[in-house]
Amino acid sequence: MLICHCNIIQEKEIEAAIIALLDADPWQLIVPAKVYHSLGRRGRCCGCFPNVVEIIIRVTEEYHRRSRIDGDEIFPFLDRVRGLRGHYGSRKHEGRNPDHRAA
Repeated sequence: MLICHCNIIQEKEIEAAIIALLDADPWQLIVPAKVYHSLGRRGRCCGCFPNVVEIIIRVTEEYHRRSRIDGDEIFPFLDRVRGLRGHYGSRKHEGRNPDHRAA
């Protein structure tokens, strides 16, 4: 599935980049900019970043499940991150006034 239309990046490319980053250091903080940098690209409109964050969370959960690390510490933290993202990242107006017009 195509995730980033600006850079033509597919979901499987993002997943592979995340796994490569986790192989290098399983406890590093992975953000969309780090994933794009590892792919040799950069965010343009950044509209895909919320989807990339969801992919990062999903792939990280799966990675740590497969690595047999104590999951009691990992999953509550990732659930908390997902909850914070829903709380702070769900603003539909993106900080604009209701009467704001782009043009």
